[in-house]
Amino acid sequence: MERQETSVSQSNRRRETRVKLCVPMKIRALTDPPEVEQSVESVNLSQRGLFFSTGTPIEVGTRVEVLMQMPQEISGHPPTQVRCVGRVVHVQPGWLFGKAGVGVRIERYEPIGTRERWAN
Repeated sequence: MERQETSVSQSNRRRETRVKLCVPMKIRALTDPPEVEQSVESVNLSQRGLFFSTGTPIEVGTRVEVLMQMPQEISGHPPTQVRCVGRVVHVQPGWLFGKAGVGVRIERYEPIGTRERWAN
């Protein structure tokens, strides 16, 4: 099976070690108006990036918001709920069972309280 990859640039290659972890996440594209959140699972994670599959179309360059529990394997600290904002840097159409594989470069993340949800 041939994989097609679309990238923002070759300079966005991974510098951090990725860890294969299936972490439940809620993501949504930060468009105007914001899109509805979707539930996905990570395929792999690092401190500055994540990769997941989705059946919902998403384009390179799209800003996304991610809500997840940051695992100790990545942060070095006990698992913590975090809100991340990042940008889609590559998309692999048809990566897994017709779903696209999406790579996101995390621009910033912050711990959140247990009652807090998406920030507008």
